[in-house]
Amino acid sequence: MRDRIRVVVLGTGQMGSGIARQILRTPGLELAGAVARRAARGGLDLGRAIDLGRDLGLAVDADLEVAIARARPDVAIQATCSRVADAREEITALLRRGIHVVSIAEEMAWPAARAPAVARELHALAVAHGAAVLGTGVNPGFVLDLLVVVLSGVCADVRTITATRVNDLAPYGPTVLREQGVGLTPEAFRTGLADGSVVGHHGFAESIHMIAAALGWTIDRIEESREPIVARIRRETPLVRVEPGEVAGCLHTAVAWRAGSPAVTLVHPQQVQPHVEGVETGDTIEIAATPDVRVTARPEIPGGLATIALAVNAIPRVLAAPPGLHCMADLPPLAAIGADVRHLVEAARLRTEHRRG
Repeated sequence: MRDRIRVVVLGTGQMGSGIARQILRTPGLELAGAVARRAARGGLDLGRAIDLGRDLGLAVDADLEVAIARARPDVAIQATCSRVADAREEITALLRRGIHVVSIAEEMAWPAARAPAVARELHALAVAHGAAVLGTGVNPGFVLDLLVVVLSGVCADVRTITATRVNDLAPYGPTVLREQGVGLTPEAFRTGLADGSVVGHHGFAESIHMIAAALGWTIDRIEESREPIVARIRRETPLVRVEPGEVAGCLHTAVAWRAGSPAVTLVHPQQVQPHVEGVETGDTIEIAATPDVRVTARPEIPGGLATIALAVNAIPRVLAAPPGLHCMADLPPLAAIGADVRHLVEAARLRTEHRRG
């Protein structure tokens, strides 16, 4: 194993920059390069591009192939998109060179939910080239799926699952705000739903399929609804100002039906500065079973910071995983990196070899 594990980051927006800064702070990791989809960022010093406040003497690449040749990475973290269709080309290029991949694209949490043929293709490619791929993030990837699966382990006869995440959109970038309809009129919000410019949350289908697979359930159908959350008080952040009567966020709900009844209900009201109208953020999971389980965390697990940590903390698990496409429920639980990553990878490999005999 090299002296340090070399990591390249795809994306230099808010998430990519945060991931890059976390890599610099993590023992055993080396930030070997970064790729920006915006051509204008190519050639910028990486330190400036990720708001580090100093130069790193390493240029951002606008071409993935150039970045791979320059960085010679062991693993890549993809923070460029949300959809499998947008993530596929970059992941394919990395896998063909045997580079492990951690993606925070929401649909990569369970890509077979929307793109089963692509999921099979990526799995086969990863196996052929001896690399592992993992989709992760706070949601999907943790709060409304993996945490649900883990909590169900103390239950028998699970009947229904209801999970709710109330969070603040203020820390997110312009793409997320736009997809949630923030700043629109209610009429424009509904127009956006019709033309696809307002999406709400990416990942309900992925979370439901991860839960169902873990419990051995067959889902008949998934019904989703999206409603505007209309501000009564002005809300303002560095990126957006929402006047009373305008949309502050999106109440997005998904219900999965099984054997003719609702089995999984996921509720995700996201809005800018909910506290100004007395709304408390938080995450709640309720499982109707034997015994019943109800767990609430307040305030919310911060989405941006948590996703950054998950992406980096996944590195040792991915490096030690069998080749192929994985979801968060496939691998041993992630843990905060408290030692040199190389030691964690080697320990994980030894545990795997021990289990195999």
